[in-house]
Parts: sequence; C-alpha cells; structure tokens
Amino acid sequence: MKMSRVEHEEEFAHLGESRGCEDHDHDLVHELSKKLDALWRYDQYISNAAEKPDIQELWRDLRRQDRDNIKRLKELLTQEVRSGCF
Repeated sequence: MKMSRVEHEEEFAHLGESRGCEDHDHDLVHELSKKLDALWRYDQYISNAAEKPDIQELWRDLRRQDRDNIKRLKELLTQEVRSGCF
C-alpha cells in the first residue's frame, strides 16, 4: 500500500527528537568507532600480505595514520565532554 505525502511526513515528523547528543558529537563517536574497528584489522592485513612488502607498508602506514586519527578524535571528544556539550 502506498503512503500519501501527509502519512509519509507524519511518519517521520518526530525523527531525531530523542537524540542523545548533538550531531557533531555523534559524528565524532561514529568516526572513532569506525577507526577502532579498522585498527585491529591491520595486523591481519599485514600478515595476509606476507610476500608483498609494498602492500604491508601500505597497511602499516594506514595503521599509523588511524592511530593518530584515533588520538585526535579522543582528544576532541574529551574537550566536548569537558565543555558540557556532550
């Protein structure tokens, strides 16, 4: 059954009212989660490329970059919590 425009608008009228934090803080948490998920995979990727030093170097570089990005994300989240924004 197809919804009318009014029914469609009513269905989504209250979307986001119950959000737990500001969008920019949610974005930081979401990105931190993605980076943490990627970080633990890099050792396996490096192992999988045992005979491919150029590929291993890529994974090591990405792991290093993600470690730096994780540190920065954590610092920004800490600032948000301390400022009462989170």
